[in-house]
Amino acid sequence: MYTNVNLAAPIGALALLGTGFILLVGAILLVQALMVRKSGRAKLLLALMLMFGFAYFGIMLIFSFASHDKLLARGEEKHFCELDCHLAYSIINMAQAKTIGDNGKPAIAQGQFTIVTIQTRFDEATIGPRRGDGLLYPNGRALTLSDERGNRYGPATQLGTPLTSPLRPAEAYTTDVAFDLPENVKAAALFINEDGWETRLIVGHENSPFHGKTSFQL
Repeated sequence: MYTNVNLAAPIGALALLGTGFILLVGAILLVQALMVRKSGRAKLLLALMLMFGFAYFGIMLIFSFASHDKLLARGEEKHFCELDCHLAYSIINMAQAKTIGDNGKPAIAQGQFTIVTIQTRFDEATIGPRRGDGLLYPNGRALTLSDERGNRYGPATQLGTPLTSPLRPAEAYTTDVAFDLPENVKAAALFINEDGWETRLIVGHENSPFHGKTSFQL
């Protein structure tokens, strides 16, 4: 199974929250020590906060350097860990067109649209024992297409079911995402990742510094 993390998401999230709580308490105590002019206590608290911060960042780098870039073939799935379940993404089709959308008011490409059909699937085999059948609302997604020359492009428009639409276990839907590429330029890979800033601070997350990325070959 290819995932967007190389450390279990609940552990990574708890590590971030726990470290953040420790640093917050340390900052409050540091301010209090400075207010009462206890310089020795303040220096000790600052040293402990730096130690925790560097230790957390060091562990993050260990997991990042242990990861590798992966390029998935057509039909292979990339799983996004949502704490108590997984969403699986795959590329099921790719096409090119000059215009897309409603016939009455179509979108016209400056170059040529590369249209990637993405399937989102709620993998029922990954559900936690207490989760139940409730709706899952996906986190925000960022999409970046790379061409054969290494240039990168963001989406121009989306058609079909939005990528953040909720699902129940075993449900799936498809989304057509169009990228406006210059003519005669070939699409090479698509990177789908979470767009939350906090994911950059989670140990083992592909958005963390120097972590390997899992992309789709086009």
